[in-house]
Amino acid sequence: MPNIGPAELLVILVIALLVFGPKKLPELGKSLGSGIREFRRSTAGLKEELEGSLREPAASSAPAPVQTVVAQAVVPPVAVAVPAQAVVPQPVTSQTVTPQPVTPAPRGDTPGS
Repeated sequence: MPNIGPAELLVILVIALLVFGPKKLPELGKSLGSGIREFRRSTAGLKEELEGSLREPAASSAPAPVQTVVAQAVVPPVAVAVPAQAVVPQPVTSQTVTPQPVTPAPRGDTPGS
């Protein structure tokens, strides 16, 4: 890409002066400068945040301490009264489930077609 020399810069400024006028040109320059300044601030902040996040895991490379929790089971109180009928536990049996075949609907019957 060729460099912009003083002659090309002068032509660009004259065209900008003709298009925007002498009253609007300083306002455009001010807003362009503040936009560039804000862009530089945001990119610098993003760069610092990225570098900080890359540094943090390297500094804390040791594994975090493991906390051991010892819990005791809470046993509910046992009823002393004897029921009239004794409860007999029933054995659990496994059942086999067979998949049902799925038949697609005809294309002409589907709504929205």
